[in-house]
Amino acid sequence: MDLTVVAYIVYLLVSIGLTVWVARTLSRNGRIFLADVLKGNEKLADAVNHLLVVGFYLVNLGFVALYLNADEEITSTREIFETLSTKLGVVLLVLGVLHLGNVWVLNKIRRRGVLEREQLPPVPPQGWVAPGARA
Repeated sequence: MDLTVVAYIVYLLVSIGLTVWVARTLSRNGRIFLADVLKGNEKLADAVNHLLVVGFYLVNLGFVALYLNADEEITSTREIFETLSTKLGVVLLVLGVLHLGNVWVLNKIRRRGVLEREQLPPVPPQGWVAPGARA
């Protein structure tokens, strides 16, 4: 079998495996964060979480597929490892950047929600006291 094909197969198996593992980890652990961002709305948090996972899969698997092509023919075992380390390193960096981008956006939304909650009075006004009246 051609060594370039071997490199492609290993690259796809590892990249897809990493993408699935990261997506599941983020989905499972990010649900609590989303519920807080969305002010405890569990159904909305689950829906947003699912949409984020689908988007994560689409972007990452699309990138993995586009980045599959090897620039040169691989002729030795050493070249397999060098090519795989470069390609998998880039995939991991893209996964990390996408994750940080998601967390940054969600944290901005969460901060806005926290500020809005702090601006509301703890109890609604119960009435007005006429000027000069004593309680």
